[in-house]
Amino acid sequence: MKFYSIEGNRQKLDAGAMFGNAPKALWSRWVEVDELNRMELACRALLVENLNSQNVLFETGIGDFFEPKLKQRFGVYESSHVLIDSLAEVGFKPEDIDVVVLSHLHFDHAGGMLTSWHPENKPKLVFPKAQYLVGKKHWQRATHPHPRDQASFIPILNQLLEESGRLHLVDRLKHPLLGDDVNFLFSDGHTPGLMHAQLGDLVFASDLIPGSAWVHVPISMGYDRFPEQLIDEKTFFLKQVIDQSLRLFFTHDPNICVAGIEHKNGRYSITQPITKLTEEK
Repeated sequence: MKFYSIEGNRQKLDAGAMFGNAPKALWSRWVEVDELNRMELACRALLVENLNSQNVLFETGIGDFFEPKLKQRFGVYESSHVLIDSLAEVGFKPEDIDVVVLSHLHFDHAGGMLTSWHPENKPKLVFPKAQYLVGKKHWQRATHPHPRDQASFIPILNQLLEESGRLHLVDRLKHPLLGDDVNFLFSDGHTPGLMHAQLGDLVFASDLIPGSAWVHVPISMGYDRFPEQLIDEKTFFLKQVIDQSLRLFFTHDPNICVAGIEHKNGRYSITQPITKLTEEK
């Protein structure tokens, strides 16, 4: 197998929202902000070539599906579908992707599934041949959202996935499409049914730990549905990562895509950070 970190469209979001109830005096040690108090966030995907004889894409980022007004609101500043461009840089076209695994269906993780916005065209699915894996519990949340997180989902995407006939809902440790090389783990603190994939020593952290700054146990996002539960899940998750000598894949860290974890003096921190992943296993 060959692993690639794939950059998607970036966005700029209010840093206060990204750090929940942590004061600026604390989080300003970790991130820089612009004049609007916004920090830059990656929306990064993981591509695995020859996984169970398939090309498998984990996540699709925010994409380019927003109309201009919403694109400005959510700080999506690049003018093309960057995920597609990044795949092309490593030699892959959308039709080369056999499976897309979505940790959850919030727009900053699943929006890259859709074609770029155009005033005269309806959105379509970008990957014409792919099978789509989504957690079963999370699918229920996405199709029946709470008012608290309704704006995080893309109704037309849910509809297109269902109509494709290629949607698979996951509620077990493994899925036959991916064979024995992928184990699924689930958490509920960020959103019910968030699905993490483990491939060898690499674990897709998704929004349980979106970047290196969120390795600190008490830190959560204002977007997390159940912050106290998330902190408990994160504590257990980080302990498992250390005990099993695993590494985390970060979707939102603007600079780091992969890092190990260590625990010293009662605190967790990252080790051996990687800015771009291209490795064979």
